[in-house]
Amino acid sequence: MTSHSFVSMKIVLISVLSSFLLAASAGNFYQDFDITWGDGRANILNNGQSLTLSLDKTSGSGFRSKNQYLFGKIDMQLKLVSGNSAGTVTAYYLSSLGSAHDEIDFEFLGNLSGDPYILHTNVFTQGKGNREQQFYLWFDPTKDFHTYSILWNPQNIIFSVDGTPIREFKNLESNGIPFPKNQPMWIYSSLWNADDWATRGGLVKTDWSQAPFTASYRNFSAQACIWSSGSSSCSSKNSSSNSWLSESLGTTGQQRIQWVQKNYMIYNYCTDTKRFPQGFPSECSLA
Repeated sequence: MTSHSFVSMKIVLISVLSSFLLAASAGNFYQDFDITWGDGRANILNNGQSLTLSLDKTSGSGFRSKNQYLFGKIDMQLKLVSGNSAGTVTAYYLSSLGSAHDEIDFEFLGNLSGDPYILHTNVFTQGKGNREQQFYLWFDPTKDFHTYSILWNPQNIIFSVDGTPIREFKNLESNGIPFPKNQPMWIYSSLWNADDWATRGGLVKTDWSQAPFTASYRNFSAQACIWSSGSSSCSSKNSSSNSWLSESLGTTGQQRIQWVQKNYMIYNYCTDTKRFPQGFPSECSLA
């Protein structure tokens, strides 16, 4: 074999290997998720590159990750139900199981045509939630895909939209406040009817003449510690590939979160005096 032929073959081999590695690292809904309910209303499309959930009067639908994770940086692009979506909820969240479960929630509360969606967030620790913050978005989430991210590491939980942080829940265990760090969680998503509470406290009901309602998903990405057989895939917290494990909000991040909360937050449990007449939860004064 000539040196020229050898070099050409080497280039081809490198190209093939690079393509394989890229394919293996890209999110694929067939590889990453199981459709868990909906009787045909959830569909994986485009060779695993996208997924849709649908809701009609008979049933909604949902999916769950094949893996459990103990800490991760999770991204998902969603395009929400368009038109009159009143009464519907598209939920995208991490959760463990059991009555003392941990959970990190994005929930998108549908609304009448022309009214903004409400982005509802919550954090559960050891079965206790009641930490709701709600936001309007600075764009129409039904017109195009947008990236909704959860960074969950031992120091904090950060919710972000298109790379802009909107909420932070810090690890304040030193002050006696539980933080989710011991229970591995699955990634879930579902589209379901919640017209008893979702839109204007349940005053606006689902208009079933608009069904089926459909939400779309693509570009799932997880830099995460996969939990299997009682151990984590993250063997070293100092690994450069796991830099997210120590990531937190810098000065710029804090400024951006303040901008969002000043301009787009519509509910914060830490300011709800009617709900907490005896005083706000401890983390409200410490965050």
